[in-house]
Amino acid sequence: MERIEKLKEFLLTNPTDSFLQHALALEYIKIGNDEDARRLFEEILNREPGYIGSYYHLAKLLERMEQTDEAIKVYEKGMSAAKKAGDNHAFGELRGAFEELTF
Repeated sequence: MERIEKLKEFLLTNPTDSFLQHALALEYIKIGNDEDARRLFEEILNREPGYIGSYYHLAKLLERMEQTDEAIKVYEKGMSAAKKAGDNHAFGELRGAFEELTF
């Protein structure tokens, strides 16, 4: 919980910092707070669609929540964003997770 409180404290001074929000969402996942994690990932991607790492984590979270159709959409958006950014590593990870889910 200490990490969560620290991240929240940092976010007070910079509430739209995608890195801090992403880190907080990962901490929420660790404690089983999937709803707040989802909200943060979606907020990041709505504001900054080029923040590639959040696509993977949001899609995995949706998979765990048994929202397969939503997860597929997020993987697809993430692959498109990664391709646009020229991030072949992220594209490969997203494609691998997508294929594992859909085949």
